[in-house]
Amino acid sequence: MNKVRICLLAVVVLLAGLVAFGLGSRPRVQDAESQQFSAERVVKDIEVISRNHHSVAHPAERAEVRDYLVSRLNELGADTVQLFEYKSLTGPQNKHVTYTFDATDVLATFAPGGGEPATSLLMVAHYDSRYSQPIGRNDTVWSYGAADDGYGVGVILETVKQALKYRDSWKQGLKVLFTDAEEVGMMGMKAIWENNREQFSDVGFMINLEARGPFGPALLFETSPGNEKVMELYQSAAKYPFTYSLTTVVYSFMPNFTDFTVVKDEIPGMNFSTIADINHYHTNLDNFSNVNAKSIQHYGSQVVPVVQKYLTEEKYSDRGSLVSDKDTINFTLPLLGLFNFSKGEYILLNTIVFVLFAFVLVIEVLRGRANAVKILRESLKALLLALCALAAGELVAFIACLIAGVQFKPFGIVQGIRGDNLIMAVSVIIMVALVAGVHLLKRKKALGSAANSLRKNAGTAVALTISTNKLYGVLLLMTLLSLVLLIFINENLMFFIPLFAATAGMLLYRLTKMQVWLLVAIALILLHAFSFLYALAMALTIGAFGAVLMLAMLDVLVVVPLTELYITNKLH
Repeated sequence: MNKVRICLLAVVVLLAGLVAFGLGSRPRVQDAESQQFSAERVVKDIEVISRNHHSVAHPAERAEVRDYLVSRLNELGADTVQLFEYKSLTGPQNKHVTYTFDATDVLATFAPGGGEPATSLLMVAHYDSRYSQPIGRNDTVWSYGAADDGYGVGVILETVKQALKYRDSWKQGLKVLFTDAEEVGMMGMKAIWENNREQFSDVGFMINLEARGPFGPALLFETSPGNEKVMELYQSAAKYPFTYSLTTVVYSFMPNFTDFTVVKDEIPGMNFSTIADINHYHTNLDNFSNVNAKSIQHYGSQVVPVVQKYLTEEKYSDRGSLVSDKDTINFTLPLLGLFNFSKGEYILLNTIVFVLFAFVLVIEVLRGRANAVKILRESLKALLLALCALAAGELVAFIACLIAGVQFKPFGIVQGIRGDNLIMAVSVIIMVALVAGVHLLKRKKALGSAANSLRKNAGTAVALTISTNKLYGVLLLMTLLSLVLLIFINENLMFFIPLFAATAGMLLYRLTKMQVWLLVAIALILLHAFSFLYALAMALTIGAFGAVLMLAMLDVLVVVPLTELYITNKLH
C-alpha cells in the first residue's frame, strides 16, 4: 500500500465530511450591525415571538405576538397592514384534543417606488406555535414556536428590510402574509384563500418559510408543480443552494402539510425549511435557547437574492411568468452547487452514463481484469447486503422505540427518542467498520503469507481482481436500480451519483493510468452521501433508518473497492 495515498484519502474523507456539514458550503453569520441579511437581527425578533406559548389554546399570548408583528410591519413602512378575522374555528379533531378559537391573519403590502404593480411576490409564514401533544409514555408538551415558525416570520421581516433598500428598482410589489392557526390544519391560510381570494389575484410567486427543527441547513424541500421556471429563478439567484427534487416526491407521501399546500397548485412557489431534528419539532425544546443563527443565515442566503431578482426584473411583471407544465430534476452537491436538468436532459445524461458503464465493464472483462460470472455473484451479494442493512436499520429503530417507550412505526415518522441521531450515526459507523473489516480479511487471505516478492505481487493482483469484481458487481446493481427508478418516478440520484462518479473515475483511471481519478470519484461519492443521507435521515427520522442504512451500505460497497484500487501501488 502507498502510505502517501492513505494519508491523502484520510484528508479527503475528513474534508468531504466537513464540507458536507457546512465548511465553505454555508454562509457566515452576519452580526446585528451588518448591512446585509443578519441572522442576529432575526434572533432578536424570535426572542420576542417565542417568549411564551402562543398556540390556538393561548389567545392572549397569540394576540401579543400578532401585535408585535403588526408593529414591526408598520415600522418597516408597509403601505397597508390588514387583519382578517375568522370566528369560531374548530380543530384539530383527533383523539388528543379539540380546540375552538378565533383566527386572525396579518397581510401587509409594499408597493414599488413607482406606483401600483401589476403582480406581486407573496411571502408567507405562520405565527402560531404548536398546541399540546403527547411525547413518550406520559409527557405532554407545548412548543414555544422559536423555530416553527419564528424562523419563517423573522426571516421574512429581515428580508423585507433588505428589499426596501432597493425599493425604487422594484418592478413588482411585495406582500407579507403571517397566517394564524397553521398548526391546526392550515386553517388561517384556508380561511383567507376561501373567503378573501381577491388578495391573491395579483400574486405571481410565493415563498413559504417553515422550520421542522432549529438546526441544520435550510432546505428548499418543495416546489410547485411545473417547477421549471421556478427552479431557473432559484438556480440563477440563490447563494449556497440546498435542494433535491426528490424531496418534493418524498414529501407528497408524508403526513405533513404547510400553508403552501393550500395554494401550490394555483401559485408558483418555493417552500423552505430546516429539517433537524425531530425531537425539537412541536415540543417544548422548540424554544429560544435552541435557536441556531447559522441555520437562519442559510435561509437568508437563498431567499434574499431570489426576492431581489423577482422584484427587480421586468420579465416577472407578467403574473404567469413562472407558470410551466414541465418539472426539472435537480440536486445539490456541497461546494459544487446546484445541478438542474430538464427531464429530457436527465434521461440523456443517464443514458450516457449507462452506456459508458457497459463499455468499461465489457473492456474490463475482455482484458481479464474482471470476471463476468463473479460480477453477477457480487451484484447479488450487494443486493443481499443492502436488504440485510434495511432489516438491521429497522431492527435498530424498533429496539430504540422499545427502550424509549415510543410507538414503532416501520418507515414512519418517530419522535421522542433521546439520542436517536447518535444511534443512527453509530450504527452507520459500525456498518462501515464491518464491511471494511471483512474486505481487509479477504485481502489478507489473498496476499497470503508468502515470503518472496513474486508471490506477494501475485497476491496483490488477486486482491485487486476481487475488488474490481466487487466494484462492478455493486455498480451493475446500481445501474439496474437507477433504471427502474428513472422509469417509474424520474428520480434516481441516490444510485446515479455513485454510479456516475465510479464509472467516470474508473474510465479515466484506465485511460491515464493515474489513480488520482479514483480519489476524485471517492470524494464525489462521499460529498453526496454525507449530505444526502443526513438530509434523508433527518427528514424520515429513525423510523425509516432501514432505508438510510441500505443506501449507506451501497455507497460503502462502492467506496471500499475504489479505495483498494487507489491505495495499492500495483496497477491492475
